[in-house]
Amino acid sequence: MNSEPAFPGRADAIEVIQRELTAFARRARGRASELHPELSLVASSILDLVIERNGCLAADLAGHFHLDKSTVSRQVAALERDGYLEREVDRANRRNLVLHATTEGKRVARAAARSRAAAFTERFQDWDDADVERLAGYLVRYNAADAG
Repeated sequence: MNSEPAFPGRADAIEVIQRELTAFARRARGRASELHPELSLVASSILDLVIERNGCLAADLAGHFHLDKSTVSRQVAALERDGYLEREVDRANRRNLVLHATTEGKRVARAAARSRAAAFTERFQDWDDADVERLAGYLVRYNAADAG
């Protein structure tokens, strides 16, 4: 067994991580329309979060995804136009409009999730369970550090 690290140092490893995560993000954006033609990666992410939270404000989406409010506004408008999201007056603060997924939005989101799950399952078919579990744990840890 080789006891030398795969990368000569922490800085080199971080550079590789950055490069690989960037490649992953680019590939994900490119494959989003292939996996589900009705939704871009951003639109799918927005719809998923609205469903996960059982409704939220557009400002919450901008904050969560670190996106400009105008970007979120355009995406939300497109999702509304396509019949996937609707706005409802917030009972707690009538000045706010809460976004909710429509029945069609939930259907499309489920279909997109199934396509993504199938693509990931195929991608990891040659990985053993321990490696998949380790990667999952590392990604949770990495994203948790960003949430703070």
